Amino acid sequence: MRATRPSRLQVVCGPMFAGKSEELLRRVRRARIAGLEVEVVSHVLDDRRGEGLVSSHSGLSVPSRSVPDVSALVSGVQGRGLDLVAIDEAQFFGADLVPAVDELVAGGVTVVVSGLCVTFDGRPFEPLPALMAIAEDVLKLTAVCAVCGEDAAFHQRIAADAPGDPRVPTVAQVGGVESYQARCRRHFTGGVRP
Repeated sequence: MRATRPSRLQVVCGPMFAGKSEELLRRVRRARIAGLEVEVVSHVLDDRRGEGLVSSHSGLSVPSRSVPDVSALVSGVQGRGLDLVAIDEAQFFGADLVPAVDELVAGGVTVVVSGLCVTFDGRPFEPLPALMAIAEDVLKLTAVCAVCGEDAAFHQRIAADAPGDPRVPTVAQVGGVESYQARCRRHFTGGVRP
């Protein structure tokens, strides 16, 4: 069933532990209930809970097409009559994701992208800021600060060893509660805090 409403770019972003993947999965579930043709895509770097699976920290999950780069993402979804493409952990795809997503939306596919908009050291994490700038809808979530319980717009690296080794490029830092904590602005210090 093809969607009758215009295609849109929707971005769900925030720090780690904010519920981004959970919101992406909610939107996928609703689209499927509505009878839309949906494809969920993840990056091969994120295999924390198994390859070919998008899951949230709360335990929700859905099978996904696991791809190594933007080219594989595009070739896997183009020409399939999809209504919605949901892309999790968009930060792993890099800047090439922006024109690819723009082209998909221009071609009539609604794209929902979720990912980190800030690095562990508090800098904008592309391509999310660029995608936010061209999106029709942006939902910026916060987590709960591990120190004081306030809204947390950042995540702090707490482990200096792998996968949180500062010598490894930021894009390759896949980890969870063993390596990162959500932090509010007051308790966020940037860098690594063992």
